[in-house]
Amino acid sequence: MTELAPGIHSLGHGKGGHVHAFLLDDGGALSLVDTLFEGDARLVLEAIRGLGRSVTDLKRIALTHAHRSHLGGLAALKRASGATVFAHEWEADIISGDRRAQPVTLLPKQSLRLMPFQLGLWLNRPKHDPYPPDETLDEGDAFGPLQVLHAKGHSPGHLAFWWPERRFLIAGDAVATWPELCAGWKAFNLNVKQHRESIRRMAALDAQIVGVGHGDPITRDAADRVHSLVV
Repeated sequence: MTELAPGIHSLGHGKGGHVHAFLLDDGGALSLVDTLFEGDARLVLEAIRGLGRSVTDLKRIALTHAHRSHLGGLAALKRASGATVFAHEWEADIISGDRRAQPVTLLPKQSLRLMPFQLGLWLNRPKHDPYPPDETLDEGDAFGPLQVLHAKGHSPGHLAFWWPERRFLIAGDAVATWPELCAGWKAFNLNVKQHRESIRRMAALDAQIVGVGHGDPITRDAADRVHSLVV
């Protein structure tokens, strides 16, 4: 766990394509965006304990989208905390296990290190422990201290989150820093036109810190680096 700013904690390691989640503490209940790869949620549970908090202090879980790397700990965290689970309505039936995520091309579009993830999504393996979201989120909604952005393109229901007082953006998989800084993994961006518009919207926020779905957060020159991805 890394504290990026007061109340903003980044969780992650090498699994799931260096996937990251974000634990937020605004002085009240805890909020979590994405749940990492592991099905037992141990890294998230350890992080909550490391803050001197109880798992029942986790009241809200939001999912940026319904790709496996971000869903691993969802069911375990729901069982342990009773937190309300939020997602965009388009992603909800994938998260609940009633529909598979859309497969992506198997052609190499970027680093060969991404090929195992392309194949996994094509085969729908490994599967997550499904849990249906309790409520939906969309553009303009609030999630704890965060404003919700419908940043579609990577997937139809992809969400990003903005904390204006902290100038902190969670870009989800719209931006990645592993294996390189990019506007998301190219093979996984289902609608390129929509995705480019979402990048333009996020760049216009001029965030000071940007949390991404895969790779380390951007903590230096964040606004300039996101602007560099606009085409």
